[in-house]
Amino acid sequence: MRLSGKRIVITGGSKGLGKALAQRFAREGAKLALCARHSDPLEAVVKELQEIDTEVVWRQCDIGNPVQVQEFVSAVIEEFESIDVLVNNASAIMPLKNIAEYSTQEWEEVVRTNINGLFNCTRGFIPFMMKKKAGAIINVSSSVGRVMRGQWGAYAISKYALEGFTQLLAEELRHYNISVNSVNPGAMATDMRRVVHPEEDQKLLRKPELVTDLFVYLASNDGEGISGQQFDASTYVAYPKDKS
Repeated sequence: MRLSGKRIVITGGSKGLGKALAQRFAREGAKLALCARHSDPLEAVVKELQEIDTEVVWRQCDIGNPVQVQEFVSAVIEEFESIDVLVNNASAIMPLKNIAEYSTQEWEEVVRTNINGLFNCTRGFIPFMMKKKAGAIINVSSSVGRVMRGQWGAYAISKYALEGFTQLLAEELRHYNISVNSVNPGAMATDMRRVVHPEEDQKLLRKPELVTDLFVYLASNDGEGISGQQFDASTYVAYPKDKS
């Protein structure tokens, strides 16, 4: 098992990609810490993981709320003492619309979750990685965080910010042996995708379970030393690491 004993935090772990990653990481032997805004679906995921003897810490947590994030961090550290991997996955999105049609409330909600939440969670956990001088951070991006497309609004802007944040962290944490990378999972059959493309037949899209290989690679020891990179899960091919 490639992640045996790894202590991994996943934000937005109750559905979609977050749920798929939790299930895959569990099968790879990881210990997990999960949070999500809504407790009922998260608790259901936790029960599934516990049935296969996965050690799980979980909390209902709105990552845009710094107080709730700190409570989550404290619970995780109390149980695990430190962490090895942080997957910043949780995001908010709005239906496609022009900027002129955005309400202030809609804009601020996406920014609060996708930018402030990214900061809150990373700031909360990185001191423990820095102390042991090891770790990996994987930031979940999007194609619209790299090539702008109209009407994606605050979500696209937030993913551009995530890409910049990834580069900043990679540089700041390089001497602590902490890798920081971004991953664009591509179009998936998820509730979030349905918000922006309600007309789409999701049977034609990949399930989140099919894009987890790259995340396992970056979270495992094979991913050590790879930092500051932009990855696309749809084009990832798992090559053995050169041990020479």
